[in-house]
Amino acid sequence: MGATPAWPPRSAPRLFVDGAISAGEQRVLDGPQAHYLGRVMRVGEGDGVILCDDVTGEWAARVVSASKREIVLDPVEMLRVREEVPDFTLCPALLKKPRFDQVLEKATELGVAKIRPVITRRCVADSLNMERARTVVTEAAEQCARTALPELFEPVGLAQLLRDWPEDAVLWFADEMGNAPPAATAFSERLPPAGLLIGPEGGFDDAEREEVRGFLQARPVTLGPRILRAETAAIAATAVWMGAMGDWGAAD
Repeated sequence: MGATPAWPPRSAPRLFVDGAISAGEQRVLDGPQAHYLGRVMRVGEGDGVILCDDVTGEWAARVVSASKREIVLDPVEMLRVREEVPDFTLCPALLKKPRFDQVLEKATELGVAKIRPVITRRCVADSLNMERARTVVTEAAEQCARTALPELFEPVGLAQLLRDWPEDAVLWFADEMGNAPPAATAFSERLPPAGLLIGPEGGFDDAEREEVRGFLQARPVTLGPRILRAETAAIAATAVWMGAMGDWGAAD
């Protein structure tokens, strides 16, 4: 007699939905989500879908009915409570859309709690389509099985970022000029909460660098001997912090 297949199957599609999920309270999905489940994933009655609400956690739901316009789901059981992520804020300078999408996607996959985009003098972009950015973040969270979406903020200027920075958090910043300790060494010396400031292509200008260096909670770090693209620096430094102080196990 064969083993009973796991339910929901590992291949079940994953989606974030609005509002807290409760067992037995059916969810009706329409629009793009219904199209994705019905036309792309071709779910049918009885199939399993994984739902996350960014409030309670991750749920297994069963398809009650599926049509061209809507999918009705019945949450059956909670699989995982909403995860606790380290209090780490990535503050990347705005980049052109494809490269900034990559930063949003990879920061989500790496486990950041917050993303605060920054506008600096050398930024080639000065605005961010927040609806699109939230879509990028949500799809990345679905792909990597996160149960908590990172909090995404509207872009602000550098001066405002420093003015609003919480008093209990260190702000690491990647500084390619002057003497600074390696990121891997420096990060291990400070517990969360923490943030990481990454400049644009071309880096901070002299006035901005002095402004950041003069900020009481700012700490410069170097990311190695090579000049990295801004998106590479953001992703690499976040990975180093997560390895040293985040939820990858090194700080346990």
